[in-house]
Amino acid sequence: MRVEVRLFAHLSSFLPAGASGDGAILDLPPATTVGDLIARLGIPDDAEALVVVNGLDAEPADVLVEGDVLTMFPPLAGGATPA
Repeated sequence: MRVEVRLFAHLSSFLPAGASGDGAILDLPPATTVGDLIARLGIPDDAEALVVVNGLDAEPADVLVEGDVLTMFPPLAGGATPA
């Protein structure tokens, strides 16, 4: 099955060779989980990142299906400065 992976900021260094920009299309075996894919990319378990599949929060045990888009990005911080 084919799944799109999009990694942002420092996580983009974990994209496979030949990836263009911030994403890649990967061929994965059926029943691959989010956790399996993260491990396959070599992203450490302790890497702080938000993980979404098709725009919805994802858990490591979630099973990916054909056409899914997994996106990872570091947590965002900031906000308005007090006046």
